[in-house]
Amino acid sequence: MRGALLALMLAGAAADGQAPVPSTSPLPSDAEIRRILAERIDVQHQSVGIVAGVIDASGRRLVAYGSLAKGDARPLDGDTMFEIGSISKVFTSLLLADAVERGDVALGDPISKFLPDKVKAPQRNGKAITLEDLATHTSGLPRLPSNLHPKDPANPYADYSFEDLYHFLSGYELTRDIGAQYEYSNLGGGLLGHVLALRAHTDYETLVRTRITGPLGMASTTIALSPDQKRRLAVGHNPALQPVANWDLPTLAGAGALRSDANDMLTFLAANLGYTSTPLAAAMAAMTKVRRPTTIPNTTIGLGWHVTAAHGREIVWHNGGTAGYRTWAGYDPKARAGAVVLSNAGTGAGVDDIGRHLLDPDAPLLTPPAPAKTRTEIPLDAAALDRLVGRYQFAPGVYLTVTRREKQLSAQLTGQPAFEAFAESEKEFFLKVVEAQLTFEIGADGRATAVVLHQNGQNPRAARVE
Repeated sequence: MRGALLALMLAGAAADGQAPVPSTSPLPSDAEIRRILAERIDVQHQSVGIVAGVIDASGRRLVAYGSLAKGDARPLDGDTMFEIGSISKVFTSLLLADAVERGDVALGDPISKFLPDKVKAPQRNGKAITLEDLATHTSGLPRLPSNLHPKDPANPYADYSFEDLYHFLSGYELTRDIGAQYEYSNLGGGLLGHVLALRAHTDYETLVRTRITGPLGMASTTIALSPDQKRRLAVGHNPALQPVANWDLPTLAGAGALRSDANDMLTFLAANLGYTSTPLAAAMAAMTKVRRPTTIPNTTIGLGWHVTAAHGREIVWHNGGTAGYRTWAGYDPKARAGAVVLSNAGTGAGVDDIGRHLLDPDAPLLTPPAPAKTRTEIPLDAAALDRLVGRYQFAPGVYLTVTRREKQLSAQLTGQPAFEAFAESEKEFFLKVVEAQLTFEIGADGRATAVVLHQNGQNPRAARVE
């Protein structure tokens, strides 16, 4: 799950029971994978620990490097658990495809068919949002609901309730036609999971366990953790490689609540590649038959999965990001090869490039940015903070709203939750939930006239508006 201020980021599967065929897999050796992971951790300082897994016709392999937590010498392995973030959306969309195969729903069903009567689902020009629109991020819903105001910015989804969701949906007006444009939406992914759970008269976690992880034997893919799973959970770290809290998504679970390990994810990829017999084979194949355009170069989207065509290959993939983790899973259906990469640090470099490179040797590895520097917070009085309070416009309809509560400044981008901003000087502030900084420009009267957001190598400027 990715956001502007919040680390909130397909061809048909093989037939059920298909015999293995000679693989044209480009998969690198264990030694080469280990070299890549060591470079990312020891030289580029972009993670604390990474587990990578690959699978093809010759079997599965795992390579782990680093540690469970900063300062913790315990090694990682295939049973080490991570928050997989938005890879959860693939499971959510598989629930949809399976429900279609069962005859429980149709892709074209409007979401209003399953929501409580009191909820007024958004419509536009006489067209309703469908289940397929949610799975393909073409519903017209924003990335996040505007009424997401976390009490704890370190766990931003924890107190967002179903009533909050219903209130937002009932009052939201779509700004473009449904199906007209791809816009990645955590709100849409979470809503899809909730709607499917309502249709099945259960909760999201139970539905995933009953329909997917149970039949596939994926005992370590879950939301609630057992005592043993808690011991196996890698500690998440922020871009400065400091420990951060785990996330809870009780309402928008379908968007990114799942935790898993590399062994389970390889089992999932094996099923998608046809190396194991599963009753989900038809649903998995159906996910890749739907194709809609995206704003990502050379990439379309099916149900949940993205598909990128490059270097003569099609790579089916999804990534994930929470405050303390970056993850990637994907496969090459022609080569019948898959890869998963799980990292316990929410750094900007992530692991997307590693995952793609494992499946496509022509896909380059990134040169990550320099590691985040340690920043020191200084106290400012209320009067100094009040001079910065206001509304700043980046573009039409895109604002940064800066507020003060006691001696704490918060910043909220349109469609995002508010995050605490900490002073380094009277005009320089930084966020702790992601690697981002704010620089205020001060006018002759001492009040801020503009603000510059520094994040991911970009420095957009927003002028203050009344």
